[in-house]
Amino acid sequence: MSSRRIWEIDFLRAIAVILMVTFHVIFDLKEFAGIAINYQSGLWYWVGKISALMFLFLAGISSGFSKNSVKRGIKIFIFAVAITFVTYIFFREQYIRFGMLHLLGVGMILFPLFKRMNNILLIISAAAIGFTAVLIKGTLADTSLLLPFGVSYKGFVSLDYYPISPYLSVFILGVLAYKIYYCKSESFFKFNYENEYISVISKNSLGIYLIHQPILVGGILLLNFLSNKGL
Repeated sequence: MSSRRIWEIDFLRAIAVILMVTFHVIFDLKEFAGIAINYQSGLWYWVGKISALMFLFLAGISSGFSKNSVKRGIKIFIFAVAITFVTYIFFREQYIRFGMLHLLGVGMILFPLFKRMNNILLIISAAAIGFTAVLIKGTLADTSLLLPFGVSYKGFVSLDYYPISPYLSVFILGVLAYKIYYCKSESFFKFNYENEYISVISKNSLGIYLIHQPILVGGILLLNFLSNKGL
């Protein structure tokens, strides 16, 4: 397999990172600075949602280039568990039970299974997972154990929630894109567009994901503190 990076994957991942950071700036200004911005509908909602869907789809493709997707998935899931503990300490009522990193970890761990499935079965699986979300919409349970599968409980809130149903279907579609075309390690386009800054953002997307929120929230809380002190 060629070690040459595929430019459009780097480009799209960089766009996803920029959209993610933009959404979290808006989210943090609302939640921690008290600025009246609606991020639950309209433009800002879709900025966050499109970013998440792009990450999932691209992760499905990129898992095919990983030397060991299971090992990488376990690593990401460990990061996710760490985020669960940290958010439980600081945001007890809204801590993250099953967020984006949890889902990405599960998808990468399951990638070898998805890779062995034929394309028709992958399409059926993605459709079934997506349709299941429609069937269980509004269903409530008396336990939090079903949260990873899209079944919540009364009063459930979370800073980040991306359950297997329906969102794993997007990862599976990424796997399908890898099997159909990107397994050849070639760009979909006849032209090439490589940019150093885009490549840096793409290569460090996980690191950016992990550190940008503490920096943003810490900065806002520091400004709030200084403002309250009249500085």
